[in-house]
Amino acid sequence: MAEEKPGDIGERIGQIREDLQQIREQFATRIVGNDQTLLFILKALLCGGHILLEGVPGIGKTLMVKTIAAILDLKYRRIQFTPDLMPADIVGTNILLEDDRGNRHFRFEEGPIFTNILLADEINRASPKTQSALLQAMEESEVTVFGKTHKLNEIFYTLATQNPIEMAGTYPLPEAQLDRFFYKLKLPFPDEHSLEGIARINLEPDSRGADPKKILSKQRVIEMRKLLGEIPVTDRIYRFASRLVAMTHPDNKGTTEEVKRFIRYGASPRGLNSLIASAKASAVMDGRVNLSIEDIKENLLPSLRHRLVRRFEGDIEGVTSDSILNNLFEFTKKKF
Repeated sequence: MAEEKPGDIGERIGQIREDLQQIREQFATRIVGNDQTLLFILKALLCGGHILLEGVPGIGKTLMVKTIAAILDLKYRRIQFTPDLMPADIVGTNILLEDDRGNRHFRFEEGPIFTNILLADEINRASPKTQSALLQAMEESEVTVFGKTHKLNEIFYTLATQNPIEMAGTYPLPEAQLDRFFYKLKLPFPDEHSLEGIARINLEPDSRGADPKKILSKQRVIEMRKLLGEIPVTDRIYRFASRLVAMTHPDNKGTTEEVKRFIRYGASPRGLNSLIASAKASAVMDGRVNLSIEDIKENLLPSLRHRLVRRFEGDIEGVTSDSILNNLFEFTKKKF
């Protein structure tokens, strides 16, 4: 294999930016607005992480995921999470078969989790037992059924949706499962201009344009992920990100009074990994090989907001995880 020239990494980053720009153009043919959401969806794809999409009904969470699946040349499956859904409905189960001689044997029937892109629609409507079926898959890209482990596809990308305002018939996601999501994205309600565009796309067939074209292949996604692993991270960025995550814990003597008062447990090491990896993705998307503290800030909320366990005082006083993290970032940057 020929030795890579120093300039090659810059050329490869340029190619990635061109690919991602094509995706954004195709995405815009079906989805109005949500440019920032798409940006983070693509970052998670580059980093091999999973996403939890939270938003009120009717703003296009499911359509957004289906459009991404249509643009990427990857296998796509959807699971509608309901209270009666069982773990076997997700991962699969063993089926007892009998051959012509009367001999019986078990055959594993794969569930919908054996795909590249999995849409877990309204994930918080399933019971904790069923939700837990995703834990091993999201962390280790494999599932264990009746003591036998089955590998998932090389690219396994979960996009889960949930409704934050309707609590009847839902189950809160366990902290262990929340921690396995690379990002938690909050979809804002569309502004007036976006609402008009949505209405036109839905009510005027000529406004929809052609079906989105497939842009990326499975091999191309793998190549992009490999390049991301080659982006260097300086000691300064490692130290700053590590200090920031450590300061989310109330037992850290150097943290803020706000954290000590409103946070019961802070972000995990997975949160640190997510923060640094997504900062690398930001640099690549910007055409850079060097990371900055601003890259950390850009990815702070999606990476860590769902990993903080708040005390009830925070709910009473209306203090959000996002505001705590923003204040903590400025405090840490000032002291760094």
